[in-house]
Amino acid sequence: MPSAQPRPFRAELRATLQIAGPLALANLLQMAVYATDVMFVARLGQQALAASSLAVALIAVLMMGLNGVTSACAPLIAADIGRRSNAVREVRRSTRMALWLAVAFGLAGIALCQFATEFMLATGQKPELAQQGGGFLAILSISVLPMAVANVLRTFVSALGRPVFATVITAVSILVNALGDYALVFGHFGAPALGLTGAALASIITATSTALAYVVAILADRNLRRFRVFGRWWRPEWQRLRRMLVLGLPIAGTLVAEGGLFSSAAFVMGRVGEAQLAAHTVALQIAAFAFQVPFGIGQAATIRVGYHYGGGNREGVGHAGWASIVIGMAFMSVSALAMFAVPRLILSAYVDVSDPANAALTGYALSYLFIAAIFQLSDGLQAVVAGALRGIQDTRVPMIMALIGYWFAGFAASIVLGLFTPLGGVGVWIGLAVGLTAAAALLMVRWHRRERFYALAFT
Repeated sequence: MPSAQPRPFRAELRATLQIAGPLALANLLQMAVYATDVMFVARLGQQALAASSLAVALIAVLMMGLNGVTSACAPLIAADIGRRSNAVREVRRSTRMALWLAVAFGLAGIALCQFATEFMLATGQKPELAQQGGGFLAILSISVLPMAVANVLRTFVSALGRPVFATVITAVSILVNALGDYALVFGHFGAPALGLTGAALASIITATSTALAYVVAILADRNLRRFRVFGRWWRPEWQRLRRMLVLGLPIAGTLVAEGGLFSSAAFVMGRVGEAQLAAHTVALQIAAFAFQVPFGIGQAATIRVGYHYGGGNREGVGHAGWASIVIGMAFMSVSALAMFAVPRLILSAYVDVSDPANAALTGYALSYLFIAAIFQLSDGLQAVVAGALRGIQDTRVPMIMALIGYWFAGFAASIVLGLFTPLGGVGVWIGLAVGLTAAAALLMVRWHRRERFYALAFT
């Protein structure tokens, strides 16, 4: 396990990359799982794609909130190991309580999703889209529970120095999901052609197999098995549970604020036009795909900063945070350049850009990708800095900053520019850029002034 002793900046860069690399790749592979669904559903027609995008927008926000609560085990585990490398009992307690929260919030999320049709109608969506999207989400929501459990186990293996497990398991899940979609959406291998329902069932199968794969990996690995995270799972650790909620609820609030910004943009797009909504879905998939790398770097920052925070290493905290920021900005510069240089090539992975039937969708999507290229740096920066702040267990104020940036600045701009100016969908995306930039600036100020509020941890 990495030491909490001071490290030169270059050494911290290497240590961060060792964790961030597999996590970022796992995040990219997870997006490939989602992209597989989009590719299959898109072939059912524009209305099916639009309806599924509304459902996915809702479940994405739900999962962000749920994963935010349970991800509080990452800084707690990292800090425990930083204080004492053989912190078996403390790590087990954090993981067990995170699994409790995953199950409890997962069941609540499934119940909420049963009212998706009513919610979509209340937001002004077309009745046929609301009915189709709500029915799809009612089935898809069953995958929430295994996805939440898998996320906790992924955090556990990553904090314990096995992030490559997440990469391998997620890679296998792509194949499982693709086969499930191929069989159940269009009716192959003797299965019935179920359309959107088939895509939902394929997602449930994929999520369940992923959670089971983590269980097998943990039990098969000698270092992970010794923590006995599945032993006495019924035993409560109320103090650890309360601490996890104190840290996790603001993390959930931050992630929901960001995810809610993009998901709400989908509902605004639904009022602008069906073609714009479909283009928004595809363009957002591309932007979200690029975002998975800085998100993985932010996850690594939480772990690396957390190690040093637990060990009382002030210099190490700074090195770990700044190393993560440098890595994140380097990658997002490359992704921005790619979106500027070859947008049609990137878009062709999702739709046939040469098909005249897709002309309107392609035109809108290219406009949105141009704006996405502009906000790549701010999007990556806010993700990495938020991760570093979680490492020093600072979550409440960053949540407030996220709400201000994403909603008071970003969503307000999307509403005004998207619905009350001729910009339409382009205006919605300009609002997204405003929100991300505002949040990045506020969080960066918080990180720069971290010494003012975490000094007590080193006394």
